Amino acid sequence: MSGSAAGPQKVIWDVTYACPLRCVHCYSESGRRPSRRLGREGLLRVTDAIIELGPESVALAGGEPLLVNGIFEVAARLRSAGVQVALFTGGWSLRAEMVGELLRVCDTVVVSLDGATAEVHDRIRGRPGSFAAAMSALSMLDSAIESGARAEMGVDGVVLRSNFDQLERYCTEIAPRFPRLSALEFGAVVPAGLASRTGFGEHELLSEEQMSALGGAELPRRLQSLAPDSVQVGCTDNLELRMGPDAPDELPVVQVEPDGAVRAMPVYEGTVGTLLSEPGDVLWQRALQRRRDPFVVEVLSGVRTVQQWAEAARTLDRHFGSEQVRARIDRRPAFAP
Repeated sequence: MSGSAAGPQKVIWDVTYACPLRCVHCYSESGRRPSRRLGREGLLRVTDAIIELGPESVALAGGEPLLVNGIFEVAARLRSAGVQVALFTGGWSLRAEMVGELLRVCDTVVVSLDGATAEVHDRIRGRPGSFAAAMSALSMLDSAIESGARAEMGVDGVVLRSNFDQLERYCTEIAPRFPRLSALEFGAVVPAGLASRTGFGEHELLSEEQMSALGGAELPRRLQSLAPDSVQVGCTDNLELRMGPDAPDELPVVQVEPDGAVRAMPVYEGTVGTLLSEPGDVLWQRALQRRRDPFVVEVLSGVRTVQQWAEAARTLDRHFGSEQVRARIDRRPAFAP
């Protein structure tokens, strides 16, 4: 996209790796590693550095951002600087007394839902009761918006092979339960982190036919026709995150780790410095240089299928990841479907 060299349009900040859930596809392996979250001073320093980058929007994610003390202050600071703020939560940690403040400081609150039934969602999210918690979170948000809160609420679903056949049920069974729901977003699982494991790919990465459906026009049109008129349905194959040399433009997105370290490429391991000690525009330029690195170009140039993408991700993660990252990769448990 034009202008991406000047700075990212969007920042995704995983503010903590702490998480009450154990999602089988987690790209950050949250809940299975140190949280690395900052104290108040560090959080605000990173917040100000992000503002200096001049993005249009910031996604506060994780892990579970609602576990971070000071997250509302971070969101308010971003919004006061004219940045649109979306917070992504699994719902488990949302308490009733948080809802009003959460909706006051965010433009959008998105609840992650990886199944239209408890059986599917809880299996993917790795904790019994997580579907009920997500439904409770949506109910609390819905009631608060009905009472006058001005933020929007949405649902985000990661699409795997084992929940692909539930997409229509999101539209016909989940969406009608929450009259103030404004968006349903479905995105193909990206072969990053735990989803890049070899065993995971053969069981849960989408088939090429399913990827084509998510990236095409017919499936989104059908899902939109099934959802309430007030809900906007979106689908994506997430192929822009592959960041291969055939991509038409630089992806104007930067990923920030909990402690302020900046990833060169959002879904791959390997950082280019930290916002705590270096200017954001310098780190952005380093990120762009990494994306054009001859090794990156060579590895990604032959990727045509999702399985090849997963293999490329494993190669890049080991090449650019630190010694600690490689050790974490070696400790990953085998995927058990």
